[in-house]
Amino acid sequence: MTMPTQHRRFLCLLSSLFLGLAAIASRAAESTNSPLLNLDRIFDSDEFNGESFGPFQWRKHGGGYTTLEKPGGTGPGKDLVLNDPATGAKEILVPAHLLIPPGESSPLAIDDYVLSEDESKLLVYTNSKRVWRRRTRGDYWVLDIAARGLKKLGGAVQPSSLMFATFSPDGRRVCYVRENNLYVQNLRDLKIVQLTRDGSETLINGTFDWVYEEELDLRNGFRWSPDSRSIAYWQLDTAGVKRFQLINDTEDLYSRVINIPYPKVGEQNSAGRVGVINVEGGGTTWVQAPGDPRDHYLARMDWAENSDEIVLQQFNRLQNTNRVMLADAKSGGVRTVLTESDAAWVENDNKPWWTESGHQFVWLSERDGWRHAYLVSRSGKKPSLITKGKLDVVSVQTIDEANGWLYFIASPDNPTQRYLYRARLTGGKAKRVTPADQKGTHSYDISPDAKWAVHTFSAFDRPPVVDFITLPDHKSVRVLAENGKLVKKLEGLKKPETEFFRVDIEENVSLDAWCIKPPDFDPAKKYPVLFHVYGEPAGQTVLDRWGGRSYFWHTMLAQQGYLVMSVDNRGTPSPRGREWRKSIYRQVGILASAEQAAAVRSLVKQRGYIDASRVAIWGWSGGGSMSLNAIFRYPEIYQTAMSVAPVPNQRYYDSIYQERYMGLPGDNAEGYRKGSAITYAHQLKGNLLLVHGTGDDNCHYQGTEALINELIAHNKKFSMMAYPNRSHGISEGKNTTRHLHQVLTQFLNEHTPRNPDAK
Repeated sequence: MTMPTQHRRFLCLLSSLFLGLAAIASRAAESTNSPLLNLDRIFDSDEFNGESFGPFQWRKHGGGYTTLEKPGGTGPGKDLVLNDPATGAKEILVPAHLLIPPGESSPLAIDDYVLSEDESKLLVYTNSKRVWRRRTRGDYWVLDIAARGLKKLGGAVQPSSLMFATFSPDGRRVCYVRENNLYVQNLRDLKIVQLTRDGSETLINGTFDWVYEEELDLRNGFRWSPDSRSIAYWQLDTAGVKRFQLINDTEDLYSRVINIPYPKVGEQNSAGRVGVINVEGGGTTWVQAPGDPRDHYLARMDWAENSDEIVLQQFNRLQNTNRVMLADAKSGGVRTVLTESDAAWVENDNKPWWTESGHQFVWLSERDGWRHAYLVSRSGKKPSLITKGKLDVVSVQTIDEANGWLYFIASPDNPTQRYLYRARLTGGKAKRVTPADQKGTHSYDISPDAKWAVHTFSAFDRPPVVDFITLPDHKSVRVLAENGKLVKKLEGLKKPETEFFRVDIEENVSLDAWCIKPPDFDPAKKYPVLFHVYGEPAGQTVLDRWGGRSYFWHTMLAQQGYLVMSVDNRGTPSPRGREWRKSIYRQVGILASAEQAAAVRSLVKQRGYIDASRVAIWGWSGGGSMSLNAIFRYPEIYQTAMSVAPVPNQRYYDSIYQERYMGLPGDNAEGYRKGSAITYAHQLKGNLLLVHGTGDDNCHYQGTEALINELIAHNKKFSMMAYPNRSHGISEGKNTTRHLHQVLTQFLNEHTPRNPDAK
């Protein structure tokens, strides 16, 4: 029988389809096994996803930690599991099926959780929504574990409308913020007491405005007293703070305007104050902090290890003085127990670490030229030095008061690395706890009894390994995330050579740097170079730690034939002493760009394989600003710059950050002018790419628009990529991250070509 023509055509089409799919699968397998990287592999696949551990939480009392795990590995929802760090034994504290809301068939999706102090109740955070950088608004449910009763908090409110729900220490109540007011809910009868009633669009109780959140890292703005009878909270009055308007053009037929109280440099700030209120309601006792609240910042606040006093830190507007004060919770009266001052600025992320007695706390200070730990008495006596010598304490990890030790992160011999040290609380020489043969970057999450830690170790070209260790012997008990598959993937790549070194730019000034060289590097050849820069006081780029996708992208460029380098100028937060960090004061953008340029000159002179005619630079945020400063100020050095989300004019940025490092504009007008890249836009000669998200609430798109006008006024040619309604991270929307890196890669390939003869 003859087959109908249409059937033959269908079979031919089907055969072609199968052959096509087989070819695609073959190319995909070939790409996956290729020693060469590409953008699809890095940004559009999970090929290089690594293992991680967590989230987990140490138990507040007793040993062990909790994790969320799939029931039987496959069931719906997640069980809350208690883990024994010594044996690895597991016990289900809360099975997933107990977290199924009435009338529903599936357990709650857990964004976060916390157990009450006595572990009889579980507070679950779910259905979260983003507020600025983080997802801090959502729904909260409480489970009575023994009674197996699951209850939703907040009463009849809109979904995702509660913020920062927190158990009282006695576990009987929960406090939360809704629509800028504080509420307390009784967990026995679910009765709700509204503590504040003056919250509005401009008066914020229990949380913060944009600039406090961004620059002081404050979000949850209330604290339970240890006796569960009172709540201390921040109140911010944003009236009079000018609003910045973002325009969302992409969500609907008509655009939507988003108003943000955003104090720019020299403009009026919010007025902040701290008060104490009884959980049954009533009036607020306001802390009597001295000075104009619009020209001071209350950067830290908590109960002072008792229910009678609050400890708070007050910065002046210049942020060169920090007064640590104790406030009486009943009267609001204050007394200063410690004053930190600096000719430049004082760091504002300094948490007091109280000893168990509550009579003293551990404090970090740069008063002798290095960031050392001190023991401070609440009576105000002279602080006693704990750590000594040419050593910066990067961060305090914990106090082991039972054995008399302070654990902290430091790296006195190599500022690109991080290690765990400990010193006697009474003072003395610090001892390194991290093994000497594990060179790189180490982080620790130490148990409350200081006997255990979750330890993460990585290096520049080595993915993280996470294990459980015992302290103080640093003995590994169990590996939690080995990243073996990722290591094998790396071994299959055509890997470049990486090098850490120092570059001398002037007498007694050597800058830390790294270099990624092409896999087939030949020192007799000439190579184009791409510098990755940040350069501001908020971060380092020259760190010996795993960089994830950034590492793979830079490796891909090295495989293409680029040298990729990074240099940390003075002023970055490297543990190299106070003078190193504070040298940038009142000259942000000036000193850093000069030292970056000096480093390029030195490297070109020292390393003959660098092609001085093919020098490119790129950076994001502060690094975007630095990239602009580089190509505008030093057109004879940089041929190409790629600037992502920059601040071309420092006057356009927020008050807390920019004034901390530059002073007030009225006192440093020339510094602001000379430090802003836009001042030198008329000197552009090379190839410039501007990339910015139009919905950036941090470094406003407005700044890039102002720079565009300046470039146009001087008839300067440039390229630009705007991402509609994307925020500072330019990550929202399908394919955005891959697309952005494709734009960067193509611009670099075209304007700083691998082949010097390419047009």
